[in-house]
Amino acid sequence: MSVAHAFSSARPSNSRWLLLGSLALNLFFVGVAAAMAIRAPAPPARWDANVFVRVERLAASLPPADADILRGAIQTNHDAIDGTQTAYHRARDGIRATLREEPFKADDMRAAMVKTRAARQSFDQAIQGVFADAVVKMSPAGRHAIADWRSGNGSKRSRQ
Repeated sequence: MSVAHAFSSARPSNSRWLLLGSLALNLFFVGVAAAMAIRAPAPPARWDANVFVRVERLAASLPPADADILRGAIQTNHDAIDGTQTAYHRARDGIRATLREEPFKADDMRAAMVKTRAARQSFDQAIQGVFADAVVKMSPAGRHAIADWRSGNGSKRSRQ
């Protein structure tokens, strides 16, 4: 047997190991990708500027009886809340409009900011008044759930 035959017989054995190793590595990567696709966490809920959407998310985390109380209070005061929310959003749009004006006038922006603060305060008073009236009728568990609720994901935030 010559040296050429000795090396040629070793080469197929090495290529088989290389093929087997490559196949194993590819299967490993496919498995990891599949596991990540299956177990990937759901994207966090997007914060919504509409208070009715946020209240519905909050109500979904409450005990059923308390959720009904909250939904009823919101529905009863829907027009007042919607009006103040719309005024607040329009006031914010006013700030954006002044920022786009040419030539820019700082006094106009300050005036728009004053209107926005007043609209925000009216909106806060409307929604907070509804909550103040509703929580009186709720169970302690419902009040605690509202106290612990966070709009981003509904879970408790660390208090350390």
